[in-house]
Parts: sequence; structure tokens; C-alpha cells
Amino acid sequence: MDIQPITTTQRLQVGRPWLLSGHGTDTNQTITLDASKFVENTHWLRGIKTVEARFKSGLPLSRNKASGLYEPYDPAATDGHEVLAGVLDTETAFGVGATRVGAALRVHGLVDPTKLPVAFDPAAVKKTTAAITYSV
Repeated sequence: MDIQPITTTQRLQVGRPWLLSGHGTDTNQTITLDASKFVENTHWLRGIKTVEARFKSGLPLSRNKASGLYEPYDPAATDGHEVLAGVLDTETAFGVGATRVGAALRVHGLVDPTKLPVAFDPAAVKKTTAAITYSV
């Protein structure tokens, strides 16, 4: 068996078209995502190598009370996922198969909901711990 180290480089696009100002950047929180709760092509994309992937920036997130990990926000849920904690601040790289991924959560700022990577209706938000203002 021949074991050779392999080095790869993945460049992430930091574009955040949904972010309308830099206000609130200094209030981002470090969080851990539960990668098993996210869906490929909806929440994350594979990179050039099949083992590389990235979460899309701007994903609305909620905190799972039982695990303490973050997963996709669901306004129709009744198990805690209906509480919006904020949005994923930037594209976040991870290895396919990872179960937990460190990330930055934007909890304050001005966001254009029409440019988020998933369908999101600010009017459907009944509970939130974030101080986000939505504008178009």
C-alpha cells in the first residue's frame, strides 16, 4: 500500500449579496453546525474534489436546544427550530462526512431577504434571538 499525503486548496467566495451593510459584523458569534441536518445543493455545495464542500452564506439558522448545535431554521417547527438565531455570516468550508462544523453566526445587521440562498419570509418569523432588520 502506498500512502501519500495530498494537499488541496479551496477558494471560497466571500460574496454576501444579502448583506446590506457591514453594521453588526463585530457582533458575530462562533457556533457549531450540525452538518447532518443540512441538505446538499440546498444548504451546501460540493467543491472541485468530492470530499470538499461549503455551506452557503446567509442560511437562516436555529439552535437545537437538546444538542446545542445549529441547524436550518424552520418557521413551521414546534421543537425549537422555529426560533431564528441569525444567519450564517460567510461561506464555510468543511469536509464531506463531517458531523460538526465551526462557523460564524450573524445576529445583528441589515439583510435583504430576497437574496438569501433559501426561501425566507421575514413575516413568518414569530420568535427570534437575533436583532436583524430586513429591507429590500
